[in-house]
Amino acid sequence: MNNLQWLDEVKFNEQGLIPAIAQHHQTGRILMVAWMNREALQLTAEKMQGVYFSRSRNKLWFKGEESGHFQTVYEIRLDCDADVIVLQIEQHGGIACHTGRESCFYRKLTATGWETVDAQLKDPNAIYGEKPSSNPHSIAMNSSNAQAEQLEVLGYLGKMMAERKAADPDSSYVAKLYHKGLNKILEKIGEESIETIIAAKDFKSEACEDHKNDLIYEVADLWFHTIVMLGYFELDVQLVLNELARRQGLSGLVEKANRDH
Repeated sequence: MNNLQWLDEVKFNEQGLIPAIAQHHQTGRILMVAWMNREALQLTAEKMQGVYFSRSRNKLWFKGEESGHFQTVYEIRLDCDADVIVLQIEQHGGIACHTGRESCFYRKLTATGWETVDAQLKDPNAIYGEKPSSNPHSIAMNSSNAQAEQLEVLGYLGKMMAERKAADPDSSYVAKLYHKGLNKILEKIGEESIETIIAAKDFKSEACEDHKNDLIYEVADLWFHTIVMLGYFELDVQLVLNELARRQGLSGLVEKANRDH
C-alpha cells in the first residue's frame, strides 16, 4: 500500500493516537481494544498483522511479540467520525488477553457485580515466562514455537466446538451452525472448498501478496469448518492428527522403538 493518503483521513487524538478494536473475523467477538499511532496503523495495513502503540512504554508493539499469540488482520475499517478503527482478525493461539483468555472482555455485570464468565485457557506465567523472540517481525515463523502453537490452536478449537454445541444459536456463528444441523455444516464445507480452489488458481496465475493472503484465508476457513463437522460427531481433532502420523509411518516408528526396549 504505497499511497498513504488514506492515513491523512484518519482523525488521531491530541496524543496522535486512535483506539483500535480487534474483532474475531468469523465469530464477531470483540477480543481486545488497544491504541494505534500513525506508524502502527500503517504497519498493520502493510503487514496485515496487528501492530499497536503502548502508552505505558511509549513504543510500538507487535501483538504476540512476547506471547507468540500474533494477529493476522483480514480487514481494517474506519468509523463514520474517522476516530475509531475496527480490525477483523484471526487471533493465533486463541488467546488475546494477557490473563490467558480468549478475550479481554471476560467479565459480565450481574446482580452481584462483575462475574468472570470466561475460562482461562493458559496460565500467563506459561505464556510470558518464556524468552520472547528477538525479532517480532518474524515471530510467526519461529520454528521452535510452531508445533506447540499449532497444537494449542487445535486444542482450543476442539474445546470451543464442545462448548458451542449447547450454546444459544444467537450467541455465536458456530452455535448457529450446530443449530441448523449437519447439512448446513456440510454446505459450508462445500462452499469453502470451492473458494479454496479458486484462491489457489488465482495465486498460481498471479503469485502476489494479496492472492497469497486470500489462499491462506480460504484454507483456514476450510479447516475451521471441517473441525466444526468433527465437533458435530464429537470426534477429537487429535484423531485426524493420529491418522496423518500413521500415514507418515510415525506410529510405526514408535511401535518399533517400543519393541527395541
